Amino acid sequence: MKVIAFNGSPRKEGNTYYAMSLVGEELLREGIGFEVVQVGDQCVRGCMACKRCIVNQNERCVICSDDVNDWIQRMKRADGVLLGSPTYYGGVAGPMKCFLDRAFYVIGANQSLTLLMWYKVWAAVAAMGRAGGVAVYDNLSRYFSGYKWVCPMPTGFPVIFGDEPGDAKKDARGIQVMRILGKSMACLLKEVSAAVEGRPG
Repeated sequence: MKVIAFNGSPRKEGNTYYAMSLVGEELLREGIGFEVVQVGDQCVRGCMACKRCIVNQNERCVICSDDVNDWIQRMKRADGVLLGSPTYYGGVAGPMKCFLDRAFYVIGANQSLTLLMWYKVWAAVAAMGRAGGVAVYDNLSRYFSGYKWVCPMPTGFPVIFGDEPGDAKKDARGIQVMRILGKSMACLLKEVSAAVEGRPG
């Protein structure tokens, strides 16, 4: 099993990455693969609402100037998906939102791809300097709401505090929440895998 994580921060190893790595450490302890894809420092175009993904039915966005199509396929191949974003004015960072808007439009536009995405395990985390992290977590979570994806429930919102890089390492409560989320995600991944393998047909 493997979880693919998408880091929406422009800082490759900032507070968002730290939060995601805590989740990843718990997954790795349970023998589950974990990989982080850097999104936040990429130039990602927003959705043009051209609806060509609906017409073409090829699991691809027509915009080919960035890595969104590769990221969609990585999501397809993974057993679980972890999203992470810093908090920008109470919202998701721009490149991350552009990626998710396009990726989930493509997923929803292709029935075969939608079916392949069923029963994946997802989770989301947010990093914030002062406020707005819960809104970011909620926004990230909404991308999964239209699909049969399952979510591990953390003890509290999976938000970590940190303004400057490294600050999140001082947030003991945030660290605890991330580790519990990782443990819960690992448990759910194993349960879903066993259920799917035992399902007739």
